[in-house]
Amino acid sequence: MSASVESTARGARDSKVFTNLARLGFAVNGLMHVIIGLIAIGVATGGGGSADQSGALGQLSGNPAGTVILWVTAVGLIALGVWLIVSALLFPSQDKKEKAKELVTGLGKGIAYLAVGGTAVTFASGGSSDGESQVDSLSASLLAAPGGVIVLWALALVVIGIGGYFVFKGAKRRFIDDIALPGGTAGRAVVALGIAGYVAKGVALAFTGVLLSIAAATADPSQAAGLDGSLKALAELPLGQVILILIGLGFVAYGVYCFVRARIARL
Repeated sequence: MSASVESTARGARDSKVFTNLARLGFAVNGLMHVIIGLIAIGVATGGGGSADQSGALGQLSGNPAGTVILWVTAVGLIALGVWLIVSALLFPSQDKKEKAKELVTGLGKGIAYLAVGGTAVTFASGGSSDGESQVDSLSASLLAAPGGVIVLWALALVVIGIGGYFVFKGAKRRFIDDIALPGGTAGRAVVALGIAGYVAKGVALAFTGVLLSIAAATADPSQAAGLDGSLKALAELPLGQVILILIGLGFVAYGVYCFVRARIARL
């Protein structure tokens, strides 16, 4: 990257408009996690709904102001995704390993936010999306392709790894590095929300990876599941309803943490 291009990119990333839009991304991400958590709690207590991003966006689309909220959600998530990618590319470090780690992490997070932002655009435009159908279709396609089982195994391990990272980041309070933590009771409350949220999300993602690995091991795409299917599968386990309620509460906590992060994130 040339000096002039890097300077332009850095200036754009650090602009007040861009950083405010990125903060909006954290806020709308928080809203989605609160909705997912409430849906999960509803499922655990006998209700219905899809406890994933598509389900949350579907809930928003049913709101009287749904179209406006969805467009705001899309803009925030896409802006945050772009901000994370640009920040990863501009990460200031002479250590090649550290720079590579930040690049991979930033690109991964950025692409994930862009993907959810794209789904929000679909809903805002009057369309719909089914996360579980997409996972089933992807798994079936991979298992039918030469070497697809290996790819599905790799995907399962990646998802399990991401889940483990969330649990680790929450349990070790590593998320504190991402924010300007306030002092006193407010700071302790933010830390509690972060721990509960990161651990709950990590457990849910890790279980999703486990189901993908079962699909790979049995060559049965019906065993695969996205977040919604994984949470509903958890509910079928012994004490599963209690576990699902706790995870749902954790998702709500993560959502509230994201609201707070929108204000105090280090950008």
